[in-house]
Formats: sequence, C-alpha cells, structure tokens
Amino acid sequence: MTYVVTEACIKCKYMDCVEVCPVDCFYEGENMLVINPNECIDCGVCEPECPADAIRPDTEDGLEQWLKLNAQYAESWPNVTQKGNVPADADEWKGQEEKLQYFSDKPGKGS
Repeated sequence: MTYVVTEACIKCKYMDCVEVCPVDCFYEGENMLVINPNECIDCGVCEPECPADAIRPDTEDGLEQWLKLNAQYAESWPNVTQKGNVPADADEWKGQEEKLQYFSDKPGKGS
C-alpha cells in the first residue's frame, strides 16, 4: 500500500503534509503535490494533515489514475521537504470538484 495525492490538491496545495513526512516522498508541481509510491512507507501521518482531504490510501477504489499520475510526476518534479507558500486562493478551491482540468504538469519551485 501507498498513499496517493488526488484531485482535491489541485489549486489548493496546502503543503501541511510535507512537514510530517518522515521519508520526504512529496514532490511539488506548479499547482499540486504528488507522493512517490516507491518511497512512501505507508505510515499514514500525511493523510490527516491535509486540509483539502486530498491524500488517500491506494487501497480505495477509483484511485488508479491518481496512483499513475503520482508515480509519473514524482520522477520529474522537485522533491519538497518544507512547507512552502500556499496559493492565495487555496481556500476558494478547497472542496471544489472536477479540478483535473486545472492540473498543471509544470514543476514547482522545490524546497
């Protein structure tokens, strides 16, 4: 099992999860984070830290596309180990559905 960052992170990117991760398996894109499934140790400490409820265990149904996206972008985006700037409009995007259309494959700033 691993944990997966889902669509709920897009345009929110609160980053609270990053600081609690004991193995630094988060990677930063322009408008979301991903978890490297090969580095995640399945501890689960990140899941309750996410204000957007964007982190889920990969054992939940319907997360295959997100597991694939997390694995793909963890290979090219910079690793992030400290909480960075949260988008100014993150609270406005929190809870919105169908945000995949706003996904950016551009890398973030990194740590």
